[in-house]
Amino acid sequence: MPAVLGADLEVPVRGGRLVPYANLDYAASAPCLEPVSAAVAAALPAYSSVHRGAGYASQLTTARYERARHTVRAFAGARPDDAVVFTRNTTDATNLLARCLPEGTTVVVFDTEHHASLLPWRHTVRLAPPTFPGEAVRAADRALAEIEGPKLLVVTAASNVTGELWPIAALAHIAHRHGARVLVDAAQLVPHRPINLTALDLDYVVFSGHKLYAPFGTGVLIGRPDWLSGAEPYLRGGGAVRAVNVPQAGEADGWEIDWHDDPEPRHEAGTPNVLGAVALAAACDALTATGWTALIHEEERLLARLRAGLAGIEGVRELSLWDPAHPRVGIVSFTVAGRTAREVAEILSAEYGIGVRDGKFCAHPFVRHLLDAHRPETHSRDTHRPDTRLQSTHVQDTHRQDTVDGGCDDGTASAVRASIGIGTTDEHVDRLVSALREIAARR
Repeated sequence: MPAVLGADLEVPVRGGRLVPYANLDYAASAPCLEPVSAAVAAALPAYSSVHRGAGYASQLTTARYERARHTVRAFAGARPDDAVVFTRNTTDATNLLARCLPEGTTVVVFDTEHHASLLPWRHTVRLAPPTFPGEAVRAADRALAEIEGPKLLVVTAASNVTGELWPIAALAHIAHRHGARVLVDAAQLVPHRPINLTALDLDYVVFSGHKLYAPFGTGVLIGRPDWLSGAEPYLRGGGAVRAVNVPQAGEADGWEIDWHDDPEPRHEAGTPNVLGAVALAAACDALTATGWTALIHEEERLLARLRAGLAGIEGVRELSLWDPAHPRVGIVSFTVAGRTAREVAEILSAEYGIGVRDGKFCAHPFVRHLLDAHRPETHSRDTHRPDTRLQSTHVQDTHRQDTVDGGCDDGTASAVRASIGIGTTDEHVDRLVSALREIAARR
């Protein structure tokens, strides 16, 4: 296994002691892999402009940037003609695609999605949380059958709340049967499982470096180039154009602009995050070199240990959308009876040196559903409803950070999330279980 930076980090706990940090918040941002840090350090001395300079450093930096694009393309199993557009993160990549949809596109999305997949769209059909995977496929089938014109199905590959794996191959098949395209949010999948756009027949995939052990501020949109080539550039500026000319005297005001047809430069205006791309590619290489069999085996062993430990604590309830035995990645959300999520997270940090996430995880409708505190209309399993936006009372602004309830401004019930990855140890898991047993026993 590649090592992570910070594995030897010590943190203060109540009483002034220092203890080894148990990082169980990988689903928010994973630590940096040592090979990723090494790749960035190697690129820094020759760091220079990209696609613009004739000097050696510029040429080398450009080569590294484009090699990173090739590496990420291979990691995702993309088709040869798929575009690979570097962005800031998954949210940015999803918003980029939203800007590129053909006029009149209807987006079908489940209420179980992360806000990044819920909020960017103009015209949506929202689907209630399905009670089992087959119902998700049937609900998408019915919804897509009733839509005329261009349509896009948006779905997560692995839930950022429960870790549960979604049937993306079946959903892609249904989407294509109805002439729709599919966008898969793979942010929580790619640190834990391989993905292959070609084999799964996916149209678009988005994910982030900061969840893939490459915390240097980059993400990626990978997929079919035609919608991207036909849309206005995501950003207008240098690099997105082939030529800008001044209109002739007497002609209309404005510039004569010849935009790039290639979607990669067309949507990457300005100086890109070269080091972020290098880091993302290095993470892809490191996971591929380690081998998915070893990574999955170790994660499933630790996840089983964690879930078994939580199940043995009175008052602790794990959140699941589907059957508890359904396959999932290393994410577990839970509640502790008699304690708010923020109280639990603060005690774990202050007394035990454990880092977890609390709140609604930028998936407010879904967490409310799981906590039986969602809006009444989401109880309807077999209906879908057109909507141009989620109501402000249904999804709250997540940009402000509230110190009382883990960033959830509306103050309603929330949960605790523990997530594991490379660098997680048996001791981390056992310490969390032991701490929760003590917290649950306090009255």
